[in-house]
Parts: sequence; structure tokens; C-alpha cells
Amino acid sequence: MSVVEQILKGDVRATARLLRDIDDQMPTTHEILRELYPHTGKAHVVGFTGSPGVGKSSLVDQLALRCRKDGLTIGILAVDPTSPFSGGAILGDRIRMQRHFLDDGVFIRSLATRGHFGGLTRSTNDMINVLDAMGKDLVLVETVGVGQDEVEIANSAHTTVLVTIPGMGDDVQAIKAGIMEIGCIFVVNKADREGSRKTVRELMNLVELGVRRRDTDGWQPPIIETEAIKGRGIDELYEAIRKHRDYLAANDRGQMDDVLEKRARSQLIEALKDEALRTLLRRLESRGISLDSLISQIKSRQRDPYTLVQEVLANELRDFAC
Repeated sequence: MSVVEQILKGDVRATARLLRDIDDQMPTTHEILRELYPHTGKAHVVGFTGSPGVGKSSLVDQLALRCRKDGLTIGILAVDPTSPFSGGAILGDRIRMQRHFLDDGVFIRSLATRGHFGGLTRSTNDMINVLDAMGKDLVLVETVGVGQDEVEIANSAHTTVLVTIPGMGDDVQAIKAGIMEIGCIFVVNKADREGSRKTVRELMNLVELGVRRRDTDGWQPPIIETEAIKGRGIDELYEAIRKHRDYLAANDRGQMDDVLEKRARSQLIEALKDEALRTLLRRLESRGISLDSLISQIKSRQRDPYTLVQEVLANELRDFAC
């Protein structure tokens, strides 16, 4: 069987190899992704975001366990910090989820940010599509946890879960609407800590004031208290995700169309940026101009980066020159 056929049949090894090649940005993956794309669109994508240390990995681990009780198949993409030595993912998330390794219904992949900002990686959307085509019912994406500007997940997920905990200055963070507006569901994890009720009240006030995603009018984001380590609140989180999925699917609201349009726009723009950069670098190399030589000119102050970019675009991509 071809790689595409293997993945459509749920072959774990073929999927793992393809995800590795996608993460390494191998050109051979482009044709495979093209063939897989018509088979996507069935999985519900749930993104988990929040500051480091709030327990996103533990929540994803427990939620996967809950989903498996209902017979759902799960794909997990856990974005980890990048190792400064190898450039790979520091596999903290995968260690926490090791109970699922022998479960054929759960596929886990750790990803390194590799300098990409926004909480995801350049390859996340492509990997979501692969797991979707593989036949997973839910794809859970855990962002790296970089802070309040980590909003890229809202363009990739159908449902975004914003996780916080008491005692991390969230009364101040909550005022900053950038990350608060992307939350479809709010989770106060480690709710056994002192100050949890205060955090819940603050989130309730924000929801009532309308600090939420502007494209989901009519959806009232629930606020769920959890203790992920103990499994407390996981059933409530599971039900909230199901309700949000049903809300999006309601034809009379058209919310799913809005989400799908946002995802399509994000994927197109990312693909355009990546392909344009690859094309540009190939053309420079064919003319004997190395990226290192351009960097050296900027480093030595012989040239400024702004003029240099305009010249490169004018010479190599005339149709796209500003």
C-alpha cells in the first residue's frame, strides 16, 4: 500500500514517519498532504492553552482517558519547548501521558517550537490534517504555554480551552483581553489551591462583560474547576467540549462556517509564507547568493536589512515586489 493508503487505514508507523518528515519540512511530504486533504474535516480539534505550569498536559492526559471510555479515538499533538542543544522537543508532555502508549486508540506526538512564536509550530496544521485523515475523532493540541499573546491556537482549533490556576497573578492577566478573547471554555485547574473561588469570580465577571471571542455570539463560555491529577472536573470539561461542538454544528447559527473559514485562512497564509520563502531561498542559491552572506552584510553594518530585503524581492520575485 502507498503511504496515503496506510494512513487512511490508521497505520501508526506510517503516520509517525510522515509526521516526522513534516516536522523536518521534507519536500516529499507535499504530495502526500495533497492526497490526504480531501479525507480531512471529520475530527473535532480542541486546543489547550495557558501559562506554563497550569497543568495542560495533565488535563489532556485525563481528557483522553475520559474520551476513550466512550470509544472515541484520540490524536494528541503536544508542543514542547525546544532543546537548546538538539533543537528537538523536551519530552515533558509525552512523559506525563505514558499511560496511553499501549492504547491503539491514542496517538501522541511531541513537537518542538523551533523558534516559532504563537504557541504552535509551523507544522501543527499539517499534522492536525494527518491525524484527521487517519480517522481520529478528536485531535487535542496542547500549546507550549508562552503567555498572554499565545493566540495562534484559535485559528487552528474548533474549541479553545484556556487553562489557568489560582495564585499566578491572573487577576492582572485577566484584564489583558488578547488571550482571554480566544477562550471557548475556561478551566481553573488545581482548584484545591487557596484563591480558586476568587479566580472563578474574576473569570465570571469577564464573561459577563463580554470579554470573549467575538465570532461566537450566543455562546456563554463555561468556567470549570478541575484537579487534573485527581481526575476531578474532567467529566464536566468533556461535556463542555461536546456542547461547544454541538453549538458550532447548529446550522441556524453558521458558527462552524466561521471557524472553518478562519482555519482555512490560517492554513493558506502559512502555506504561502513557507512556500514563498522556500522558493526565494532556492532562487538565491541558484544565483550563488547564500543566506549566510546576506546575514554577514547586515551583521557588519555594510547593509541594512530593509533595503536588502527590497532588493532581493525586486530581483527574485518581481511579481511580488512592493
